[in-house]
Amino acid sequence: MTDVAIKRALISVSDKTGIVELASRLAKVGVELVSTGGTAKALREAGLQVLDVSDVTGFPEMMDGRVKTLHPMIHGGLLAVRDDPAHVDAMEAHDIGAIDLVIVNLYPFVNTVMSGADRDTIIENIDIGGPSMVRSAAKNHAYVTIVTDPEDYRGLYDELAEHNGGTTLPFRKRMAAKAFAATAAYDSAISSWFAFADQGAMFPEALTVATKLGSTLRYGENPHQNAALYLPNGPATGGVPQASQVQGKELSYNNLNDADAALNLVAEFPADTPAIVIVKHANPCGVAQGASLLEAWEKALACDSVSAFGGIVASNVPLDQPTAEAITKIFTEVVIAPGADEPARTAFAAKKNLRLLLVEGLPDPARPGLDMKSIAGGMLFQSRDNGVIDAGDLKVVTKRQPTTQEIADALFAWKVAKHVKSNAIVYAKDNVTAGIGAGQMNRRDSSRIAALRAAEAAEAAGWDAPMTVGSAVASDAFFPFADGLMSAVEAGATMVIQPGGSMRDEEVIAAADEAGIAMVFTGMRHFKH
Repeated sequence: MTDVAIKRALISVSDKTGIVELASRLAKVGVELVSTGGTAKALREAGLQVLDVSDVTGFPEMMDGRVKTLHPMIHGGLLAVRDDPAHVDAMEAHDIGAIDLVIVNLYPFVNTVMSGADRDTIIENIDIGGPSMVRSAAKNHAYVTIVTDPEDYRGLYDELAEHNGGTTLPFRKRMAAKAFAATAAYDSAISSWFAFADQGAMFPEALTVATKLGSTLRYGENPHQNAALYLPNGPATGGVPQASQVQGKELSYNNLNDADAALNLVAEFPADTPAIVIVKHANPCGVAQGASLLEAWEKALACDSVSAFGGIVASNVPLDQPTAEAITKIFTEVVIAPGADEPARTAFAAKKNLRLLLVEGLPDPARPGLDMKSIAGGMLFQSRDNGVIDAGDLKVVTKRQPTTQEIADALFAWKVAKHVKSNAIVYAKDNVTAGIGAGQMNRRDSSRIAALRAAEAAEAAGWDAPMTVGSAVASDAFFPFADGLMSAVEAGATMVIQPGGSMRDEEVIAAADEAGIAMVFTGMRHFKH
């Protein structure tokens, strides 16, 4: 069977967007309307003739509406194979009428949860009859059309107009696939609520992740890889996918990944002081705070102007014209910020390929949640690295006490190191990164690379000495040997911040004491892979 004429429609919706117009169009071409409760009331108020489900089943709605469509008179009409003689005989024997079209969307479970409703209200918003009808109709898509999304009403209008009041099998297949995705996402939301909110589990026996397609991307990390962006079905933390793209080319997989890294790092810095982050290949290459946003940009760029070419720029405050004009002087892929004034937008418009993304707010670094990673044969889940520390969490382990400025520099470097691929070493001074070493297999090499970047920056700027002199250095994990620390001392660092916890901590502390520098332990590691 290919085309199926629509003669009878069952309509039961929580989201009544566009439903009166749809039902009116169906009624005009002679489609019988069957409906339930509030939907039937809305259609009657619009002047439409509607047959109550209770008139079809011979049973009234009961138990506060919990039972109304769960009946053979409904599901027989949905599941019958129309060209199977035994099914046809059963329909005739029990006076079951065929249902050709089902328009159903489900109780607003997610919205109810997000509203802060009590447990009883949440439970009452678990739809039973709706998913049952959706699944029955979708299973029998050879004969029945199921529509669960008001966004598809227009497509249904066009389908009926083009096919003489009927629907084609390709259309029904597409709608059935979407319907099963909708019920799967709905059940996933319910399962997640029971596991996480109701039972307080960290890792439940079964974990489902329901998402919806946001957009297909040109390719993945490399041109031979396919890629797409998926979004949470329910409310989500504001991030790059929720940003408004003001201008520029289509976002790529790498753009999205790098912009996310930049946004999460810049969110570590309170908006009372302007901050700029420059990211390349998901690693920061320059981070700075300044008295003005322009100053922060200039200092971040000076850290590694070579790597900044073709990078991603994030700001923790709305963009202004001077900063925008400065950013456009070098090739920049993406700029993301919580706003931009009109002069700034005008400045960016001169670079039509530059992607300007504006977010409503910055993500909370301390927010809970899970990170996941696909591995061969399974999935790894972990709680996200939301560890945040302040001066009160630091343990001084050296003879020399750090100065107030050294502690401030150390905390700044620590925030950055959290977002650098391991092994990570970050030098910082006066709220500016002096040098960043990322992704090396040993900590000593990361320290040397960071110092080299600082020396190159000093040479390019014409400074007398690199900023590592008198800086604080952060290590994302402990120094297993004193050589890594001594590399930082050679670069001129006077303060070290690290987790501690090595078998050779005493050896490393002794080396710091001998060098006359201060060192603090955080008790928290920030590996990032």
